[in-house]
Amino acid sequence: MCQGMDPRSSSTLKDWFLRIIRTPLLGKLVVLDLVLNLVTFMFLQRTPPDLQEEVTLLSLCAVLVLNVALVGLALQPLQTLEQTARQVSRGSYAVRTQMPWMADRNLVRIGAALDGLLDRVVQERAQARALAAQVVTAGDLERARIARELHDGTAQSLAALDMMLSATSVVIDVPEAREQITAMQQIVGEALQEIRALCQDVHPRVLDDLGLEAALRSLVRRAGARTGAELDCILEGLDAPTSREVASVAYRVVQEAVSNALKHGEPSRVTVTLRHTGDRLELCVSDDGRGFDPGAPLEGGLGVFVMDERVSLVGGIFEIDSRRGGGTVVRASLPTEGP
Repeated sequence: MCQGMDPRSSSTLKDWFLRIIRTPLLGKLVVLDLVLNLVTFMFLQRTPPDLQEEVTLLSLCAVLVLNVALVGLALQPLQTLEQTARQVSRGSYAVRTQMPWMADRNLVRIGAALDGLLDRVVQERAQARALAAQVVTAGDLERARIARELHDGTAQSLAALDMMLSATSVVIDVPEAREQITAMQQIVGEALQEIRALCQDVHPRVLDDLGLEAALRSLVRRAGARTGAELDCILEGLDAPTSREVASVAYRVVQEAVSNALKHGEPSRVTVTLRHTGDRLELCVSDDGRGFDPGAPLEGGLGVFVMDERVSLVGGIFEIDSRRGGGTVVRASLPTEGP
């Protein structure tokens, strides 16, 4: 009965063949030239003297053609490495080198080292993203805790103090004392309004209670009341279902972008646009302020980083365009259901 070839023998032959094929270029050229010269010498021994010159010329042409072909094949892995490097420079860290089967062993090792480096980069980026997610989540939880304490603690205490002052003013007949109590009530009322506004900035309960559209309109209205700039709010299709995480990210990005524009850009107009198209939320915050140089360090650089991280965490795309004297445009494209 016929028996097939032992798989181990087949693997050994393949490894042996690849080891020979992947000899460094210099070794390949030396061996090729030696073989061709030997063949030419043997052929010349049997060639008539009047044809030896033509045979020698043909041999030299063959050596030249084969050397050029061999060098071309040897340079293909360098093109592969270049293409991989270009894709990595464009942000594609999932790409890996695909070496030709005739690649030199040294280039194969370089490709393997590059692949290992990319694996390490992908792993470290994933770890960094996980850490950033923990930082952002912890910040949101801390914001919610602070807002809750301000609302349930400080705001309630101020409201109670205002009621006590009102009750006291009723039972006091001294005009001067009533005037002092009225002044105190005004101070308490202003402090209570500031606490409530701070609660909305730290953690908007309206986002949880009434949804993204109401929260954004409230945000734009409050921001416009605190500045001389004109704020426009264009919201379309937000009645479609959106996950809570994505709604929170959209709100935070708008909040940070509007805050940065008013704080650093000195604009006369800020426009907030949010549209629901298909299965995505398209967000844009534009202003006509002084802008900035994208290549220079940003005063609000941490805020830009946090916006980018928030958008990335839900599988979105974040962009910011600006030029000095030309305003700033912040864009984000978010999946409605998150990652």
